[in-house]
Amino acid sequence: MKFGTKAIHAGVEPDPTTGAIMTPIYQTSTYVQPSPGQHKGYEYSRTQNPTRDALQNNLAALENAKHGLCFASGLAATDAILKLLKPGDEVLASNDLYGGTYRIFTKIYQDFGIKFKFIDMRDLTRISEHFSNKIKMVWAETPSNPMMNIIDIKGLSGVCKKFGSMFCVDNTFATPFLQNPLDLGADVVLHSVTKYLAGHSDVVMGCLMTNHDVLKEKLAFIQNSSGAVTGPQDCFLALRGIKTLHVRMQRHCENGRRVAHFLKSHPKVGEVYWPGFEEHKNHDIAKKQMRDFGGMISFVLKNDKIADAIKVMENLKLFALAESLGGVESLCGHPASMTHAAIPREERIKAGLKDSLIRLSVGIEDVEDLIADLEKALG
Repeated sequence: MKFGTKAIHAGVEPDPTTGAIMTPIYQTSTYVQPSPGQHKGYEYSRTQNPTRDALQNNLAALENAKHGLCFASGLAATDAILKLLKPGDEVLASNDLYGGTYRIFTKIYQDFGIKFKFIDMRDLTRISEHFSNKIKMVWAETPSNPMMNIIDIKGLSGVCKKFGSMFCVDNTFATPFLQNPLDLGADVVLHSVTKYLAGHSDVVMGCLMTNHDVLKEKLAFIQNSSGAVTGPQDCFLALRGIKTLHVRMQRHCENGRRVAHFLKSHPKVGEVYWPGFEEHKNHDIAKKQMRDFGGMISFVLKNDKIADAIKVMENLKLFALAESLGGVESLCGHPASMTHAAIPREERIKAGLKDSLIRLSVGIEDVEDLIADLEKALG
């Protein structure tokens, strides 16, 4: 099946009881057994739920994976992966990543004896210098949040295999419509389903996909034992959202391209970070491993004054000032005080994340209206 067909049909079957074309919401905590230990494949909904199973199968198909697992949030999925590690293990992570990921690394798991090293992964020529036999996991975002840094997934997967390190890619910004890290050698892919996959700003959820049977069993054990599962209502909403993922992503990409070029030509705008520009570092890699460049854009004003950046965000009307991204509606955010506030300022600045940087999640509205909104706010 092609992607659009998979988004609508993969892992989803009409309800055998009624023929309902939409997966029912199995709003139940437990399942009746005729005799102890005899059941129809379901015992307790923390462990398994038919609505969640349908979503997990659908998500796995989108990433060309054998296995999919859903969690209560993207960070719950991150937490599950980190529980594979032991005290003394080390994680090599990209130095530009979601603030919540940085926070759980440094404020939670570092206290359990796991060491995290944050490096620029855009240049693979010297990356081997950072590896040792203690590096058990490599964590990358590409495009990254919020600098849109591009990492060579296939190249980095080769280095990880050489050193025997598990390779995890956060594919939230690209989505499976634009990029499939497992096909490029990653061991596990993470998504915040909250964002583009569900796509309507009404769900909080995370997921993991992998082709490794043993890894899947370990993660499923953690999923059940730790209990950070997602409920059937949210699974239903995510399934519904995914049915239009390919159509939405096409519009996100089209609008993103128009907005990026508008910002680049505006006299008050300085740097614009969008992987579709030929001068964007590793644009050639993005072109090779992605099918388009997405609807996420970050930019700074020429004067780089935080007060002016705040004024722009306050004056935007269609771009709502709010946390999150990937919904049908356009959003703007200030990473330094919102999504990335957990990262110390000196670390942010080192990664290029200036105090005045504005991040846009370009929605699927009429692009002329979005550009007019930005033009008025920029003045």
